[in-house]
Amino acid sequence: MAGIFKAYDIRGIYGKTINEDIVLKIGRAFATFLKCKKVVVGRDMRPHSEPIFKALCQGLTMHGADVIDLGLCSTPMSYYANGLLKADAGIMITASHNPGEWNGLKLARNLAIPISGATGIKDIEAIVEKQSFDPPAARPGTVSKHDIVQSYCEHVRKLAHLAKPVKIAADMANAMGIYEAKALAGVIEFDPIFDTLDGTFPNHEANPLKTETLETLQEKIRKGKYAFGVAFDGDADRAGFIDEKGNIVAMDMITALIAQDLLAKEKGVIFYDLRSSWAVKEVIEQNGGKPMMSRVGHAFIKQQMRENNGIFAGELSGHYYFRDNYYTESSAMATICVANIVSRSDKPLSELIKPIKRYFASGEINSEVKDAASVLDALKEKYSDGRFFQLDGVSFEYKDWWFNVRSSNTEPLVRLNLEAKSQKLMEQKRDEILAIIRK
Repeated sequence: MAGIFKAYDIRGIYGKTINEDIVLKIGRAFATFLKCKKVVVGRDMRPHSEPIFKALCQGLTMHGADVIDLGLCSTPMSYYANGLLKADAGIMITASHNPGEWNGLKLARNLAIPISGATGIKDIEAIVEKQSFDPPAARPGTVSKHDIVQSYCEHVRKLAHLAKPVKIAADMANAMGIYEAKALAGVIEFDPIFDTLDGTFPNHEANPLKTETLETLQEKIRKGKYAFGVAFDGDADRAGFIDEKGNIVAMDMITALIAQDLLAKEKGVIFYDLRSSWAVKEVIEQNGGKPMMSRVGHAFIKQQMRENNGIFAGELSGHYYFRDNYYTESSAMATICVANIVSRSDKPLSELIKPIKRYFASGEINSEVKDAASVLDALKEKYSDGRFFQLDGVSFEYKDWWFNVRSSNTEPLVRLNLEAKSQKLMEQKRDEILAIIRK
């Protein structure tokens, strides 16, 4: 069981660190911790998601919880079902973008409010370790099926207001993007690749953050006539975008585009994560929105959105959060928003992005360090003349450049993100800060 209880979910290698016996105990601990009576459970296409589901149900129903079995679905669909069906809790069986031998559980309270390490995963782990479960219920819970796919698709399509037809290419990665993309049918014409469910991921890892996984999609776009391309991760709660020329579009640029689409209909708060370009904040302001910066990590972002009635949030990792999906991710909604923007313009996506790409970013650079705290202290001392804030790690802003350095939740790493008004300044400051980090 060592190490499967993470900061944002439960995840391990099936048959080694996670199995039916452990999952049954997690089900019991979940019901003991939340005292839930109605739990929606969805799952991805991995071959072991079905036996894990059965074990989880056994643990939950033992304590009187009724399980609503969503069957195969994307993670955004499972969040939507949690809110729509007024469940006390939700669990999605998936290991997201991890390779096929992995599996895991994403946990949520009612209204799809995430359960993270700090808000319950550690408590559930302690109950499992001590086996301090509540006694089994006098009457066990039931398991009933509910197909959420159609109502999710109808819900997502309400966002569509295309001015002209849009044709895209979509990489399903043999995973739950196949289900998520059902919401695009009838709204956007799309040519799919790798659209057969296969939990062994025979073509490539389902992770659009790894640029090598996008090569087949880029090739398809360069050979055809498409407005853009979209690539889903394993459970389809993240999406990467490619322009009509086959070039990768940075995920914060997509945040800015989606913000433009949503703010055309309603003014309000839009969140962007602190690694995003200055341009995102500027675009939100130019379109009458109120930009707010968020920490990295879905639990933090969703909480900040709820507290501020945020319409939308975008994260540099390709998570796009919508108030209308219970403040959770929807890759299909993100795709429709991009299609809306492209359909209303006589310019292609690459030209729409060009004016937003006004600064020069380092990208996220990881460095292995022995003592992250002393690195952050050294940076505070060196850059004490900058505008300093501590939303997540340390951030410093100057008039023509900024940077953030934060520690990894899971590894002995610090991560640098830096942006400047010129390529030369970005490179100079990047090297200067890396020298301090790696000293």
